[in-house]
Amino acid sequence: MNLKQIEYALAVAETGSFTRAAERCHVVQSALSHQVARLEEQLGAALFERSSRWVRLTAAGEAFVPSARTALEAARRIADEVAAASGEVRGRLSIGEISSLTALDLVDLLAGFHHQYPRVDIRWLMGKSEVMIGDVRERRLDVAFIGVWPGESLEGVEWRLLAKEELVAVLPPEHPLVIHKRLALADLEDQPLVDFQAGTGARRQTDEAFAAAGLRHRVQFEVGTTGLIEKFVQRGLALGLVAERIANGFERVAVLPVSDAPVRHLYAIWSKTPTPAASAFIQLLERQLAAG
Repeated sequence: MNLKQIEYALAVAETGSFTRAAERCHVVQSALSHQVARLEEQLGAALFERSSRWVRLTAAGEAFVPSARTALEAARRIADEVAAASGEVRGRLSIGEISSLTALDLVDLLAGFHHQYPRVDIRWLMGKSEVMIGDVRERRLDVAFIGVWPGESLEGVEWRLLAKEELVAVLPPEHPLVIHKRLALADLEDQPLVDFQAGTGARRQTDEAFAAAGLRHRVQFEVGTTGLIEKFVQRGLALGLVAERIANGFERVAVLPVSDAPVRHLYAIWSKTPTPAASAFIQLLERQLAAG
């Protein structure tokens, strides 16, 4: 077998399609299919179940994927490790970030990194904390900036706690609850709320806080960004719970502390065996945090 065959088979496994895998690998589908078939012949096992509408991993395919990822990643790192030993940092740096990151200006940090290491190809995306934790474990991301509920497991990755943030309530300025100096979650139980989508790390924080207090969490509007939370509150449609730094950036809303508010922990996480580019980025992050 060769690395191209491994790359093609992984692309099929990750996209669930020979067509999309060929597009991702910039090769015609017939050539990709031929190489995957040759790989299966060499391994003596079918990696995929195929139909006209879907592609699924076989048991052999499930066993193939983690080892194949490790092998492909190791091969890609050879040149980068040799260059790093000679004092040159290059290669690829893939970074993920939640949409509500408040602990640092990541774009500013990336600009400084790019200035210092111009030969590193930087890839950046926004995602959900629980997805990005898995992506870092599986080496699909080098570094991720996430927000999780206290006590959430971060096994299989290295991490650095960036901040602990209490959530505050954001209300329309004319709402009757604005007369109070402080609220409790019980004050919000019967109010229409805007929150992140069910199943996300941010939503679990509020779901579990309400559940721990024995309260109903009445979410009527599920959104994907803090900007939409601001807009729903501004229009008087709902109340929300967001980190204080985010709330302070909102306009035309009232902000009140909540006595039993959930707390969000912000982390930087990265692989236990970081690439030279990832190591250089983490060192830059540590220097910036130390400088305040």
